[in-house]
Amino acid sequence: MATHTGSNASPTGTNGKDAKPELSDSFQENQGKGGETHQVAQEDGAVLTTSQGVPVADDQNSLKQGARGPTLLEDFHFREKIFHFDHERIPERVVHARGYGAHGYFELTESLADITRADIFQRVGEKTEAFARFSTVAGSKGSSDVARDVRGFAVKLYTKEGNWDLVGNNIPVFFIQDAIKFPDLIHAAKPEPDRGFPQAQTAHDNFWDFISLSPESMHMVMWIMSDRTIPRSFRMMEGFGVHTFRLVDVDGKSSFVKFHWKPKLGLQSVVWNEAVKINGADPDFHRRDLWTAIESGDFPEWELGVQIFDQEFADSFDFDVLDATKIIPEELVPVRVVGRLVLDRLVDNFFATTEQVAFCTQNIVPGIDFTNDPLLQGRNFSYLDTQLKRLGSPNFTHLPVNAPRCPFAHFQQDGHMAMHNPAGRANYEPNSWGPAQGGPREDPVRGFKSVMTPPDGDKLRIRPESFADHYSQARQFYISQTPIEQKHIGDALVFELSKVERPDIRSRMVSHLIHIDGDLADTVAKGLGLPLPEPAKAAVAPKTDLPPSDALSILKNGPQSFAGRKLGLLVSDGADAALVKALMSAVEDAGAMCEVVAPKIGGATLSDGTMLPAQQKIDGGPSVLYDAVAVILSDEGAAMLAKDAPSKDFVADAFAHCKFLGLSPQAEPLLVKAGIAEDLDDGCLGLESADDAKAFVAALAPLRFWDRESRVDLDAMNA
Repeated sequence: MATHTGSNASPTGTNGKDAKPELSDSFQENQGKGGETHQVAQEDGAVLTTSQGVPVADDQNSLKQGARGPTLLEDFHFREKIFHFDHERIPERVVHARGYGAHGYFELTESLADITRADIFQRVGEKTEAFARFSTVAGSKGSSDVARDVRGFAVKLYTKEGNWDLVGNNIPVFFIQDAIKFPDLIHAAKPEPDRGFPQAQTAHDNFWDFISLSPESMHMVMWIMSDRTIPRSFRMMEGFGVHTFRLVDVDGKSSFVKFHWKPKLGLQSVVWNEAVKINGADPDFHRRDLWTAIESGDFPEWELGVQIFDQEFADSFDFDVLDATKIIPEELVPVRVVGRLVLDRLVDNFFATTEQVAFCTQNIVPGIDFTNDPLLQGRNFSYLDTQLKRLGSPNFTHLPVNAPRCPFAHFQQDGHMAMHNPAGRANYEPNSWGPAQGGPREDPVRGFKSVMTPPDGDKLRIRPESFADHYSQARQFYISQTPIEQKHIGDALVFELSKVERPDIRSRMVSHLIHIDGDLADTVAKGLGLPLPEPAKAAVAPKTDLPPSDALSILKNGPQSFAGRKLGLLVSDGADAALVKALMSAVEDAGAMCEVVAPKIGGATLSDGTMLPAQQKIDGGPSVLYDAVAVILSDEGAAMLAKDAPSKDFVADAFAHCKFLGLSPQAEPLLVKAGIAEDLDDGCLGLESADDAKAFVAALAPLRFWDRESRVDLDAMNA
């Protein structure tokens, strides 16, 4: 009889009768929450053992023949220990190698029972276990968090009818339309093969050579050159399913759907100069942020929204809904919020969970189905193959993080690292052994059924004409940005293309920009010092009448408060105690965090004699790690810090990155030495007494004082 395994399944004996074997206390203690197996926390006096449980007498010396003799082959403890060490790394993902994840749950807030039979969308208020992994695409496992890159946003939902993997990105479109080009795209983006660099960046010839020869990428180019690719936090970025899927009701009728994750904290990104410095100060910036938020009980949250539309809309839409380089503007099909994702538990072991989790786009459940999007169809093939390579066996679903939480039963058996197998005589189907020995049977009612769609013509290697417009939505994205966001796109293009050695590639890329926006093309050409080229040949003339969409702008979808953010508070000995304490209290009341930075990690002695512990020493806590800063010093402290380069950088960088600064009067000598005293503006707020604390924190809601950028950036000055 086949094994029935899952949270509600009972073990079955080989005699075909249900059996309930007694489990040892140690086995039960080792069962982690949510199916995650982990080692029991070690108690004082615990005995070191081998992985087989054999107590170890000496873990310092290998077994030798004599004091200086050869090591003996029979030393099973040494062999086991070194064997495991030699194999404790698995091949990293080709893409999305650097990732970080957490456990949580999805809660349904609006039923979709009238549109889909998917069990997860039936009962309002019901919670479904989830695991989410965020990642960069191009970098290796050892790269930095705040590289300019697309972010993976993958969610595994352990539903009552199987695992559903919503494997998306923080950008709703992609570079290519057909999966056959994926190896070429990634090869072009990765370090160049003859030199092995640059790491985790696209600012090199190969990438832009490929892109400039692939007009279908132009919409994605606008997104990746925007601040979307340097997010402030995983908690402050959107997620998208990218493709058009189907929702299927109980009668087999289907609707089209696009999936959106919208962050509760609003959208926020950093600026490029800031990102570069963050990577130097804390390459684990995004990981640490997610860890700290969950550890402190400030659980990250996103709303799940759906854009649902029918065939009539698909037929009338200006673009093909199967083209993964296109969006459906929210103004045309509003996003309907139906649930929320909350991450509330950190993993017990990074490798066991975050590294071994296997996402596959093919993992869908009854009530959800695919469309003929050629990029999605290719991903469905590729992901399963990828997980087999990485995890070494078709049995990767036996790993706790990948196993369903619902009962499951099948006749798959054996293979490397099989943790359960069919029990009893029958390991095939159909069979005539009857219910007790015959194992599971298909269920025509509950089972997954694909939407019936008629075949569409001959077998051809071709792109449909409906995929041919490569510039219109790229233009729509650009004109939807605020002026400061448009400036950042131009800056990013100039920076990236300035790293390209071949002038013809630079020129070819600018020739595409002409179709997107003439001013943008002119800005980039001037920034690179090249003449404006002739426009690239366009397969379809771009539409110039598409309206702006506010949903595409980060700044138009930012937060309404400082909640969830972090203030960097630079203090010195003798700082005004009442002011410091009032400010820290106001930050806490706003739902934000305050991190104290001081000349010494031990902290600072305030004016009332109390010792304020520091979380960062000034040369290890630069202002790039914070959303806003406050500087509260004594006269002696300011005179001392005015001589210190990291202290001067602290205020100068905060000013240059258009952050809000709260400044006590005593801080002026530091501002003078930092070169910003004469340039202070409305984003620099005075902190003279405790009464100023709440007003300062309230002023932080916009997060940046963007009016300053025109005075601190050379490109803006020359515009």
